[in-house]
Amino acid sequence: MGRTGTLCNCFIASFRTPISICRRKKPLIPRRKLNLMAASMDPLDTKTYQQNVLVMRHGDRLDNFDPTWEKTADRPWDPPLIQNGLHRAFGTGREFRTRLPFPIHRVFVSPFLRCIQTASEVVAALCSVDDDPNAKSSNDVVAIDPSRVKVSIEYGLCEMLNKTAIRIDVAPKDGIFRFDVPQLEALIPSGTVDPTVEPVYKELPQWEETVRDARSRYEQIIKALADKYPSQNLLLVTHGEGVGVSVSAFKEDTNVIEVDYCAYSELTRQVYLKNESFSARNFEVLTESGQTGVTYIAE
Repeated sequence: MGRTGTLCNCFIASFRTPISICRRKKPLIPRRKLNLMAASMDPLDTKTYQQNVLVMRHGDRLDNFDPTWEKTADRPWDPPLIQNGLHRAFGTGREFRTRLPFPIHRVFVSPFLRCIQTASEVVAALCSVDDDPNAKSSNDVVAIDPSRVKVSIEYGLCEMLNKTAIRIDVAPKDGIFRFDVPQLEALIPSGTVDPTVEPVYKELPQWEETVRDARSRYEQIIKALADKYPSQNLLLVTHGEGVGVSVSAFKEDTNVIEVDYCAYSELTRQVYLKNESFSARNFEVLTESGQTGVTYIAE
């Protein structure tokens, strides 16, 4: 058994440096007590769920295709997607809708514009009423059903805030990354934003967090969001490093060597709920190397 609790209402820029293994930390509750809590649940009163968590990288970012863009950009550290990135994100959303044997209940997204735009396209595909197979982007969606998915911005999913991921010449001079959350929420399909959700990270990490700290943050936010909504399936839209950690942290002796645009990992675990308490097994990584744009090797 992996975790217990109570219910609460970048990959590095070159994408070629292996991710070091994230060793599993000691559980917050001693394992012996954790197992006793699980055993104490009466099977007749306990609901069992198979919780699924997808961790996805954003689509194709503009500055990697137009190096002149950042010279005149007001926020050169926060590029939007190119058109192909929007199409790729929408296509991935349609893939989720048609291929996955389970629904996605909630989407959590990094505040960076490229992630917001990616999540918006995915959500449009998931919530499309007509599901037109010829649709290429959210512009082709006539109507959506906003009750299908709820979306929230989560600072804990943000880019690594250091010179490894963001060049010092494009980072804010004062080291403060500012986001207008209402403005970003307005880019997400109407009616899908859940205003009641309290973010796990109330603030962004400090500029120049270490790579180790960023990787620890990604592992922690995956667990925290899953524990916050243990009976729901989640999609986390983040950055390449976050996707890499979602594999290396939960699959022993594994190095992630590449994460494509809109690549994603798939995690699953069994969850047991009784009243306001739950216990859960450890996450299992279902994604095979290269299967969904994530390439990794065993050590």
